[in-house]
Amino acid sequence: MRIYHSLLNAAKFRKVFDFGEREVAHWFPGHMAKGLKQMRASLRKVDCIIEIHDARIPFSGRNPSFQESLDVRPHILILNKTDLADTSKKQSILKQLDREGVRNVLFTDCLRQRDENVKRIVPLVTELIETGSRFHREEDRSYCLMVIGVPNVGKSSLINAVRRTYLKKGKASKVGGEPGITKAVLTKIQVCERPIIHLLDTPGVLPPRIENIETGMKLALCGTILDHLVGEDVIADYLLFSLNRLERFSYVEKYNLEEPSDDIQHVLKCIAVKLGKTKRVKAITGVGEFIHSSHSIFIFVISHKSTSLKLFKIFDKSLTIFN
Repeated sequence: MRIYHSLLNAAKFRKVFDFGEREVAHWFPGHMAKGLKQMRASLRKVDCIIEIHDARIPFSGRNPSFQESLDVRPHILILNKTDLADTSKKQSILKQLDREGVRNVLFTDCLRQRDENVKRIVPLVTELIETGSRFHREEDRSYCLMVIGVPNVGKSSLINAVRRTYLKKGKASKVGGEPGITKAVLTKIQVCERPIIHLLDTPGVLPPRIENIETGMKLALCGTILDHLVGEDVIADYLLFSLNRLERFSYVEKYNLEEPSDDIQHVLKCIAVKLGKTKRVKAITGVGEFIHSSHSIFIFVISHKSTSLKLFKIFDKSLTIFN
């Protein structure tokens, strides 16, 4: 009976998220602008482009500058972090990408020690290069690939995974869980001996302006842009809205709520109480509890930047089957 009552209440929750007049703060630091400029200038020595993006948002947030200026070489799209994504709709994603002209697509989890799709990268790259024209590089039997993508989608992890698979060597590129780890431009790293293949690691590059606040929200929840550029409180509220929309109510038991809630302030208060992040304060109106909401926001958002982020299967409106 209680479950039925909870679901009945959930049916009254918001159907649309109100973004108001919010905008995503501008974030296009110097190393991004420099990186994009040098990527364009280095195309003459590149045989193939490998674009990496987050599998949780296969259509949102890809930098259009890549398609406009770097798509003159054979192009592979790698949708990484499949361990965090809903992979049951792969074929639908592939069909949608095919309609958009993107045909060479692989799904990977580059943090796994042995990912079968990582092993497919070199054969696919070799086939694309050998069946196309290399122009002035015909006599050079080594291949040079450029790895591109928005921040924190796993570019460095991919390089390390390919290097581990084919050279049996350890990390050559620094990785991290937040955007902006790689700032060096066009670092050249060998990842394969037969054929000789070098990858050019590049910094993550966002569009100078993110198209809309919802795209910014998705990117922030995936860790691609810094949380404060959208607003931590807004991200937490959008996450709660999305969990409720999917009827993913695991947060109720996790944070000792009595039932699902559409009120982010109530949820944050429950988190603070459970974690002991409250403080008794005196005011003119009496004694009350001060809630450390910033800490609660951090716990709520970060805890869902893990396997729970399979909720992203509905985030791309361009794939209507997920709506």
